[in-house]
Amino acid sequence: MKKIIIIAGIVFSGLITSCNDVADEFLTTETKSTVDESILFSTPDLAKGAVDGIKVPFAETNSYRGRFLGYYGMNSDIEWFNASSTVDNKSDLCTYDAKANNTEMNTTNNVWAMSYSGIERANICIRGLRKYGNPVAGSELGQLLGEALALRAIYYADLLRAWGDVPARFEPINSETIYLPKTNRDVIYKQLIADLGEAENLVAWPNASTYTSSVERVNKAFVKAFRARLALVASGYQQYPDGIHRSNDPDLAKDKMYALALSECRDVINSGTVHLESSFENLWRKYNQEDLTANAEPLWELPFADGRGRMLFTFAVKHTSASDQYQANGANRGGVGGPLPHIFYDYDQADTRRDVTCVPYKYGTAVAGKAKQELGAFNTWYFGKYRYEWMKRYVTSTNDDGVNKIYMRYAEVLLMAAETANEIEGPTAAAPYLKEIRKRAFPSTAWAQKVDAYVNALTTKDAMFNALVDENKFEFTGEMDRKMALIRWNLLKVKLDEAKVKMTNLAARTGEYATVPSTLYFKYKADNETLEIYGLNRGENVVQDPAVYTSFAWSALDATKINSLYRVGVNPDARQFWPIWQVFIEGSNGKLVNDYGY
Repeated sequence: MKKIIIIAGIVFSGLITSCNDVADEFLTTETKSTVDESILFSTPDLAKGAVDGIKVPFAETNSYRGRFLGYYGMNSDIEWFNASSTVDNKSDLCTYDAKANNTEMNTTNNVWAMSYSGIERANICIRGLRKYGNPVAGSELGQLLGEALALRAIYYADLLRAWGDVPARFEPINSETIYLPKTNRDVIYKQLIADLGEAENLVAWPNASTYTSSVERVNKAFVKAFRARLALVASGYQQYPDGIHRSNDPDLAKDKMYALALSECRDVINSGTVHLESSFENLWRKYNQEDLTANAEPLWELPFADGRGRMLFTFAVKHTSASDQYQANGANRGGVGGPLPHIFYDYDQADTRRDVTCVPYKYGTAVAGKAKQELGAFNTWYFGKYRYEWMKRYVTSTNDDGVNKIYMRYAEVLLMAAETANEIEGPTAAAPYLKEIRKRAFPSTAWAQKVDAYVNALTTKDAMFNALVDENKFEFTGEMDRKMALIRWNLLKVKLDEAKVKMTNLAARTGEYATVPSTLYFKYKADNETLEIYGLNRGENVVQDPAVYTSFAWSALDATKINSLYRVGVNPDARQFWPIWQVFIEGSNGKLVNDYGY
């Protein structure tokens, strides 16, 4: 299982190498290959190893593994870095106050450098496969070219969402292209959309070939869905050096891009090759159990070997002890981020996504190797989508857990289809897609009210759009894609400010949160591990028997914590992107500069 990241670099080791000096560290230069490229890229087994090597930089120490996935996307209107009120370099990355010399990021082996390393690997593969491989649809080499194009697009898409305009490099480096200035992101988005249009004709549908039997390999459903996502982002609002607006490029006009996205989403939906998991909890249990079978809900997962990756290490329900009955991943693992305190109370009580997503407890100190659930704090919730206790493996590494990152899943396809259908054809066309999402979220006994009546009442485009903004919140809390969506909707600061107001009202138990209890009561179930909690639901205010239940104050949420969603004096809309880190500015031979007031 998941050996790609461990072995894929072997074929590539003689083909490329990373630069050593700071000036070139954000690049990867070509060296003389120990395997002739004409053989390498015309032989499927060898070419597969080279394409697998494109994924290696994802898992490097300060790349996606320990930096990008841990910090980018934090502090939206649904999730935050739990230590946001502590002012340091880590929280700065999340609270829209990052500096170019941020010590967490300003290193030569950072995700910026590793992304360009991955891009260079992809460029070499794409050139070699085109020149030597005859990569046609239905062939192994065609599948590999499609995968290389998609992987390059992933690196670029994440560079664009974290930094805005970045250098564009779609050919292997030569002596004239070592140093490049930033390229207008519209140019890059158009290239990626074209590349993915080519790739979708080369790769197979999920489970249609041995290459696409695992969600760790690129398939047609993912490429089409990813192309739809990029079309929406490229045509959406975002911060440019001259302000926040949609693209001025007519090729990225909203009407064109929405039509493209809707077409791609409908292709995926009509293919029948992917589907929603039967229950929301089952989806996340399978994820933590590392079920990699294609043809289900995950479209593509960023792959980590068992000894790499930090998804649970960072985001799981917190485990206090260095080892307990569920993990030996080290002390205080998980819990770095969590849902905003009001999110649990924004869910409908009947919504089955609520208790999977928002967890109010952690695992305490282990006694004789066993830890119990313990209530945490009202201002510190945990993401229940990530749980050591749902894993099949027992993690023994103290640095990594090896669990993949779901990069896209089918629910996003349905919600993008609803959004674009609403815009182009109206709310009636969007309704079936939204209903499918909500049918999975609610028990069948509630469908008449929570699905049919709710969706059928959305009779205007604005009403449907606002409902979809909310539905994205309930579906994706803890997956760190919300910030990207809020930016393209031009709702980033609006929704962050709304979240601050909601938390203020929750702390005071006023307005829509007036019926939220301020005291919880708990006892342990028969297993002497699992909490039984009274008081989490609105209106549960009856004092429980102290001989049976222990009371617990549920009200710690002060203004300092609330205001740490983004720094006082900072405008999130003026800080939609991170600065390019100083080490790369200084090593760019004067080609790179920071915009946005950095």
